[in-house]
Amino acid sequence: MYFDTAQLDQKRCYKLLASTVVPRPIAWLITKNEAGQANAAPFSFFNFFSGFPPVICVGIGMKDGRPKDSLANIERSKEFVINLVSEELAEAMNVTATPFDPGVNELEKANVDVVRAQKMDIPRVAASPVTLECKLQQLIDVDTAAKIVVAHVVGMHILDEAIVDAERCYIDTSKLQLIGRMESPGWYTRTHDRFKLKQMSVAQWEKEQSAAV
Repeated sequence: MYFDTAQLDQKRCYKLLASTVVPRPIAWLITKNEAGQANAAPFSFFNFFSGFPPVICVGIGMKDGRPKDSLANIERSKEFVINLVSEELAEAMNVTATPFDPGVNELEKANVDVVRAQKMDIPRVAASPVTLECKLQQLIDVDTAAKIVVAHVVGMHILDEAIVDAERCYIDTSKLQLIGRMESPGWYTRTHDRFKLKQMSVAQWEKEQSAAV
């Protein structure tokens, strides 16, 4: 079936994309408000878009026409922390998705232990297997519905047990036990189930094609 997105309202268009562009990594954002209080919220419109320079993007929607707390904090301070979410942290992450009033520390509500980031005065989730310390590069308006946050990754914390070779930056991704976002409401997926495909040069592909004839 074909859907003409120009004929859909915001809610239905969102549902189509969020139900089909899956799985999506989860950016568990931590920012600080003007009073210096931590704010935490998960966003799954997220990925990295350049390996060097290391650049990530996060899409953050508006709430009643105004920036969500995370976005307002990023606009003001120009920095934030992204924690990737392991299966053991899923329930705590879900608690921080609750729309608490501004000024409420979601990390305390979720009983999450935090430690200070390396390059910025923002807490990070101590048990997160991967944390990205980010500096805002630019904000891109998406009409009036959302903004895309483009940021440089200035530092990373990675679970020691997942480090295979620190010098070469080889990581055993399976040990991170990350989860991904699926469709609403409330569906997620584990990254345990994986399969591998062989990466080939053109010469290797042509050789295999010749052998198959």
